[in-house]
Amino acid sequence: MLQFEDFVAGQSERTRALTVSQDELVAFAARYDAQDFHIDPAAAQASFVGRLIGSGWHSCALTMRLIAEDFLLDSTGMGAPGIDEVKWLRPLLPGDSLSVRRTVLETKASRSRPQMGLVRFRLELLNGRDEPVMEQTNWVMFGRKGSGVERQPPGDWLAHSPLYESPARQSPLEAPAEPPEPTRFFEDLEIGRSHELGSFVFSAEEIVAFARSFDPQPFHLDEGAAANSLFGRLAASGWHTAAVWMAAMVSHRKRQLAATTGRPARLGPSPGFRNLIWTRPVYAGDRITYRSEVTDKRLSASRPEWGLFFHRNTGTNQNGEEVFRFEGCVFVERKPASA
Repeated sequence: MLQFEDFVAGQSERTRALTVSQDELVAFAARYDAQDFHIDPAAAQASFVGRLIGSGWHSCALTMRLIAEDFLLDSTGMGAPGIDEVKWLRPLLPGDSLSVRRTVLETKASRSRPQMGLVRFRLELLNGRDEPVMEQTNWVMFGRKGSGVERQPPGDWLAHSPLYESPARQSPLEAPAEPPEPTRFFEDLEIGRSHELGSFVFSAEEIVAFARSFDPQPFHLDEGAAANSLFGRLAASGWHTAAVWMAAMVSHRKRQLAATTGRPARLGPSPGFRNLIWTRPVYAGDRITYRSEVTDKRLSASRPEWGLFFHRNTGTNQNGEEVFRFEGCVFVERKPASA
């Protein structure tokens, strides 16, 4: 069992490898990131990336799965407060053999909770050619030796494969009341403009379905285990909260396309995000409403026909309490000269 004191700056370990098929990439994206270049091989050929690739959020979920089975389930792990930064460095491709290299960057004891400490990791998702697909840095909380914090309870938490399977009863994404606007080219984006993306009820079935494939920690899978955890009751994986944000964003984008006359502005992929913070747990029955605000934009130096826009994103529960936030960016097409 790994406890806080077992992690030392500079340590590096490698997980097992798992191979992801095109069907797996499409199954995840169909629920959480249904953009053409993630779900339709033919349409993907005409996209920014030129072929079908996996969702960046899928790469985060697979990284979580690999580290959960590698060491978190046999530790005093108590969850993560957020993610400092994620960089999507290479496309996630069908047939990739993926593993995670984790490196301890630093450790610190908690001042407010002496029974726990925090460990900062760099997690690199590597393909079969040892090329980094994604790089992530974040803190994880662990119980300290002699504190009485026990390892996560034993159980058959890894009974399911990392293939996403939807629950029998799916919660729908509910569109906002405000009417959609047409798509906007880079030049037309307004800094400070904010939109509601939609809302989603996190049922127990939805929480468990996501967690059993990607974040199989007991407090996401079992009511009894969750009751004895830091969360107190069944709570959604933070990656599930983020993945539903992506689904809401794609749904918002489709409403924009339907409201657009003439050729719509195309979106490209995102290079990553930073400062993702899970400010409050998402419990079974919570309704989370997502919003996105344009905070900045700049021209792309490497792709002159494209620009980057930056956005601040939030999720708020039915009580008006923020449950997560992060800062992202994405490529957007510049206005054609003839427009």
